[in-house]
Amino acid sequence: MSQAMSPSAKKPYGILRVCRAWRLARATVQRHKALAEDAPRIPAKRGPKTFPSDGQILAEIRAVLASTLFVGEGHRKIWARLRQERGIRTSMRRVLRIMREHGILACDRPTGVRGPETHDRTITTATPDEMWAIDATGCLTDEGNAAVFVVVDHCTGECLGVRAARRGTRF
Repeated sequence: MSQAMSPSAKKPYGILRVCRAWRLARATVQRHKALAEDAPRIPAKRGPKTFPSDGQILAEIRAVLASTLFVGEGHRKIWARLRQERGIRTSMRRVLRIMREHGILACDRPTGVRGPETHDRTITTATPDEMWAIDATGCLTDEGNAAVFVVVDHCTGECLGVRAARRGTRF
């Protein structure tokens, strides 16, 4: 309205005259005018900008991913390679955030079916010696704790083997 031309004087009305007519403070009008002119703000990290920028780190991350022989390396290895090979010191969380924002994180959970299943989710079989199960338990003996391993046939329920050991390791 303040830029509108007066039909008689052929001059703009001006902010002072418009504010007096509408009984508004000029500071309020100027503040609303400034807010309307501003572009919508994108939320970003507060504080001073770090060096190197996110774009530079992203370029280095992509270079590290391209130079590696492996597929799907995680943010920890990328962060370590940036420090050791490229001399870029930044936080691991920043590397994680940049990789997450650009969709280049390694997938840690397989999605979808990856081929035929090994069995039809039943544990009973039609013939013996087709499927076995192994279980372990611990017991207290006179000499201390012991681990007991039992192998059972799924068809007959027969115990095929028992092994007891002082320590339940792979040996």
